[in-house]
Amino acid sequence: MSESMNQQILLKRYPTVAPQESDFALVETAIPEPGDGEVLNRTIYLSLDPYMRGRMSDRASYATPAELGKVMMGSTVSQVVKSKHPQFSEGEFVVGYDGWQAYGIAKGASLRKLDPKQVPISYALGITGMPGMTAYFSLLDIGKPKAGETVVVSAASGAVGSVVGQIAKIKGCRAVGVVGSDEKCDYVVHELGFDACINRKTQDLNSALKAACPNGIDVYVDHTAGPILEAVLQQINLGARIPLVGLISQYNAEKLPTGPNLMPLLVKRALIKGFLVGDYQERHAEFIHDVSQWLQAGKLKYKEDIVKGLETAPNAFIGLLQGQNFGKLIVQVGDDPTQR
Repeated sequence: MSESMNQQILLKRYPTVAPQESDFALVETAIPEPGDGEVLNRTIYLSLDPYMRGRMSDRASYATPAELGKVMMGSTVSQVVKSKHPQFSEGEFVVGYDGWQAYGIAKGASLRKLDPKQVPISYALGITGMPGMTAYFSLLDIGKPKAGETVVVSAASGAVGSVVGQIAKIKGCRAVGVVGSDEKCDYVVHELGFDACINRKTQDLNSALKAACPNGIDVYVDHTAGPILEAVLQQINLGARIPLVGLISQYNAEKLPTGPNLMPLLVKRALIKGFLVGDYQERHAEFIHDVSQWLQAGKLKYKEDIVKGLETAPNAFIGLLQGQNFGKLIVQVGDDPTQR
């Protein structure tokens, strides 16, 4: 890419089932100039997250869909190139929402400064960013785990699930993960400290959950819905809580699948509640305070899966929806001067 040009990935069409690389277009445009109150950022890291699949549709949802012919949305960590905002200076590092492109214009009010001396700047897209906040608030505000209870989490090796399980352990709970490979099971048990893990692809979910959760399930942090939720419902305890964070099992479905039997929710007087991280922005300082302390104390571990080059984003995103990533999936779009 020419240094005088901006590289962008646009959404060409809404996929009806699983996204294909042909649904995206890689283009070059002129690097824009910031206006009053705006900042020009050079993207260093781009976050890829499952929620993006939900935006690649014109179906009614809780958020505005991605626009065809426009840059795909996404959280970014960037370095300020030019600033026409009094609170930002050239060379500073910021987290924002510039999307799938090498350079982006942002309103100063939409950016948050980063201190590279605290934690790696890429962490702002994961454990100290939206995925970490999702784990923290979905578990603690909706799940309300109590010491001695059993917490189950699907997609347990991912950016959100891995943090959910570790916080559950910090709170004195039994943590059980559900993942898609033996390698991921080994990681969440031996590296992250989960008590048990289930390989959803090779084990029978009902019998495996019964063995891993001998005292039943008190909290299930759900990122997938589908068969895992159906199996979990057969094991829930009286007053169980289920934060519904994601629907990975149906993001690529051509038509909505039939749901599980919800009778146990009635019989066990259980709570299932939808979760959107955007509802918790005013409590960001609380989240950062706790998670930073846990990171510094070694109570939280974090794994990143970094692919290089903006052009790799579509294929990496497709793999994310198939569970091919191992850890928080990030695209390194440009040079990171903090790692030199």
